[in-house]
Amino acid sequence: MNAAVVDGIVKAVLYEGYMLYPYRPSAVKNRQRFNFGVVYPRAYSVAQGGTDACTMQTECLVLGTEHTQCIVRVRFLRMVARSVEKLLPSANDLSSVKKENFEKTERFEINGRIYQAWQEAVEEVIEVTEFNLSALARQPMQWPFRLSARQESETIRDEHGAIVGMVRRDTESISGTIELAAAIAKQGLFKITARISNDSRLGDSRPVSREQALARALVSAHTILEVRHGEFVSLVDPPEAHRDSAATCQNVGTWPVLVGNENERDTMLSSPIILYDYPQIAAESPGDLFDGAEIDEILSLRILTMTDEEKREMRQSDERARQILERTEALPDEQWMKLHGALRGLRAVKGELP
Repeated sequence: MNAAVVDGIVKAVLYEGYMLYPYRPSAVKNRQRFNFGVVYPRAYSVAQGGTDACTMQTECLVLGTEHTQCIVRVRFLRMVARSVEKLLPSANDLSSVKKENFEKTERFEINGRIYQAWQEAVEEVIEVTEFNLSALARQPMQWPFRLSARQESETIRDEHGAIVGMVRRDTESISGTIELAAAIAKQGLFKITARISNDSRLGDSRPVSREQALARALVSAHTILEVRHGEFVSLVDPPEAHRDSAATCQNVGTWPVLVGNENERDTMLSSPIILYDYPQIAAESPGDLFDGAEIDEILSLRILTMTDEEKREMRQSDERARQILERTEALPDEQWMKLHGALRGLRAVKGELP
């Protein structure tokens, strides 16, 4: 496996749609985010009549023997609710400040700095240790996981050093299960099933909004499968001998493709965004823009045409947005020429031209 190639594709899938141009929280298109690969808590899914899934299932084929081993990793984003509060009146320390003195606000600007309420994200990975496929065919396994809640806070001070506000970051707990099973499709061919379930509790019985459910959801979830002493079978273009077995694979909310260098068959990426086998990041791309449906050159040029105030909000709203802005503003001329276009896939013409 080419780890660098695989990781590049995984990162692109993980952050697709994370924040869209014009990369500001105030933009309409950034008010409802995280629409790919969301595995919601079961209770929320039931309340929505199953339209918002609480499970994700991958099925794929492996050519192997009794010695074939497999590793499964589930990667996803976990929401971090960033809230902003004003403190009235200001104080030099928090020892005498009461909770009711804080007042939530969507936006707070002081000393040229903008503080905004927002949903940040952290990357999470759940790894199921190496297991034997023959043993899995005899006995399915469950791998429960739990991520604890976290709380962080930082004070906002004015030019005199007095505390005038607070930024809080709250991360809710998430619990779930990875279920693994294998079946012998035919001699030397296994069918693997990897199913992700979100069992997070939502607390009281009151109706829960999508934003509240997202706090305990697996966002942009995808599954990476690696095999040793065996090889995966393409589901995009399966060999004729395995076409019938490939047709029985049921993938729910995700689609597995081969990843890595061309013709390597030891790694499969099951993604909520449908890809072809061996997807690649264009060599001309200077970095993530979180929008695979757009053209890098056009997005980058649009960023440069933003006003100073728009750039200020972009820079201060999110760390990843800041990186996009600074990278775009620093692009050298030769990189812009690369973004303008590239010619690939030329083949010799056989026979006479018409």
